[in-house]
Amino acid sequence: MLKDKLGKNAEALRKKKLFLLDMDGTIYNENQIFDGTLDFLARIRADGGRYIFITNNSSRSAQDYVRKVNGMGIPADVSCFYTSSQAAAFYLKENYPGQTVYCMGTRSLVDELRADGIRTVTEPDDTATVVLIGFDTENTSEKIKNTCIMLGRDVAYLATNPDLVCPVSFGYIPDCGSMSIMLKNATGKTPFFIGKPEPIMIDCVLKKLGVPKQDALIVGDRLYTDIAAGQNAGVDTVCVLTGEASLADLETSPFQPTWVFDSVRKLCDALKH
Repeated sequence: MLKDKLGKNAEALRKKKLFLLDMDGTIYNENQIFDGTLDFLARIRADGGRYIFITNNSSRSAQDYVRKVNGMGIPADVSCFYTSSQAAAFYLKENYPGQTVYCMGTRSLVDELRADGIRTVTEPDDTATVVLIGFDTENTSEKIKNTCIMLGRDVAYLATNPDLVCPVSFGYIPDCGSMSIMLKNATGKTPFFIGKPEPIMIDCVLKKLGVPKQDALIVGDRLYTDIAAGQNAGVDTVCVLTGEASLADLETSPFQPTWVFDSVRKLCDALKH
């Protein structure tokens, strides 16, 4: 019988057809691919399944990610990705059509919004009615000041994702959630988060591919984003312990995964037997 790290029956994993995979901390750390990632992806394909990378990291576009993972030997094209940048563009067009958006984010995020037909500005602008912040690896004190100026106005306030940190080779760096806390301390305002744990990204992919929830699985390393998104979307989850979450976190978190594995290597090995 297939069992997870905690001894729970995981035979239902064999019936999954769509694997929604987090990236940072799940299949790689910054630029270092984890052992077992390529074997796991090959196992999914061999079993007739499909994988889609679902990431809260808005600092890169889907095309940026294609280049990154292809360089690691991972077979993927743009259709294999759904990012919080794409989800943000979808959400803006659905809820704020035709409005001007002030964005504090990377050039990649700004370009992606503009390519999707959204009028996007990066300087204080009287016509902007929405503020969107993302995981900004190109942030400056000038950008922070401009964002505070905009948040002092009567605007809608959105953020791509609530992640507090992003894993890197030496540990962690502040992610969008931490940036939102900084801005809250200055302005008193809290954004609506579009990415995980909101079910928006998951629902969009399932609808687009026509896959029922019972055939899908989310694999991630964060309880309050990846696993919570699964709970909110009604999709089974696997928590791997190669990123932010630890066994100690599992004992106290309100967000409990369906199954737990040490890594995608351990998950892959379990599926082989």
